[in-house]
Amino acid sequence: MKTIKTLGFAALFCGAAVAGAEAHVTFLDDVAAPESTILATLQIPHGCDGKATTEVQVKLPEGFVFAKPQPKAGWEVEVIKGDYRKSYDNHGEAVKSGAVEIRWKGGNLSDDFYDTFVIRGKVSGVGAGTSLAFPVRQLCGDAVENWDQVAIDGDAHGLKSPAPVLKVAGDVAHDHMAGMKMDMNGMPGMDMSGSAAPAGDTSKVGDIAISGGFAKAMLPGQPVGGGYLTIHNGGSAADRLVSVTSAAAGKVELHEMTMENNVMKMRELKDGIAVAAGSTVTLAPNGLHLMFRQVKTPFKKGETVAITLTFEKAGTVDLMLPVLSAQGN
Repeated sequence: MKTIKTLGFAALFCGAAVAGAEAHVTFLDDVAAPESTILATLQIPHGCDGKATTEVQVKLPEGFVFAKPQPKAGWEVEVIKGDYRKSYDNHGEAVKSGAVEIRWKGGNLSDDFYDTFVIRGKVSGVGAGTSLAFPVRQLCGDAVENWDQVAIDGDAHGLKSPAPVLKVAGDVAHDHMAGMKMDMNGMPGMDMSGSAAPAGDTSKVGDIAISGGFAKAMLPGQPVGGGYLTIHNGGSAADRLVSVTSAAAGKVELHEMTMENNVMKMRELKDGIAVAAGSTVTLAPNGLHLMFRQVKTPFKKGETVAITLTFEKAGTVDLMLPVLSAQGN
């Protein structure tokens, strides 16, 4: 088997709201159509006897293929790969292996809080009426909860620790499933998809012009958000964005995301972001970006976020970032 790890990813949470308290680990939406690509969203409602959850392991059933996990801030993501029992068609290519288990590790989800863990994948090779069980192992330090029991007759009510089950149905409404068909990067606040920034207004300070700024909508209780903009230096001397502040957050950090040896890494740019003379630097998903930490009130679509940029030479400039949806529209 092959293992791929994703460290320190700045993405946050899934786009679904809390549907209500559940005693067991369950799917937010437990119905899918055959041959559909979905976001399988697992709900972790509590810890282990009051202890915080530090790791979530999910075994993927045969028939759920081409899986990709949604990274989570503060968690390491491990993808364990292996062979499928049969081959699956992926746009004309026969695929015989892929992710068979996903593990989110090194986190700290308090027993006082609820969270979701998302896997994007395709329901394939199984017909309507099939149930796909996803055994989950929930680790809380030295305590463990195994959600791996599967009812033979399909009725899990009598089970103490039932595995989350995805039901394959042939009459799932198209618009319902369409709402679930999104890339794993479609995460509130920190969407890593390549959405283009809106044109917006241009703010200037000295030789520096800032345009196309926006932030992403966030979930209630989400403490971290993302912001993006474009900086153009029209002068003959290099400058540097050294800091960003906002009353909407405890602090704002300058970050960069890079891919190193199949591992997506994020790092804070403590020395700021250089803007060479006559050049344009774009802060966008999958690269440079603003990270809002300790957000006081989660950003909502249609609102604005006030920020102040400080440049080494040009000085400071205030601007308002319009808040777009989690998908950047």
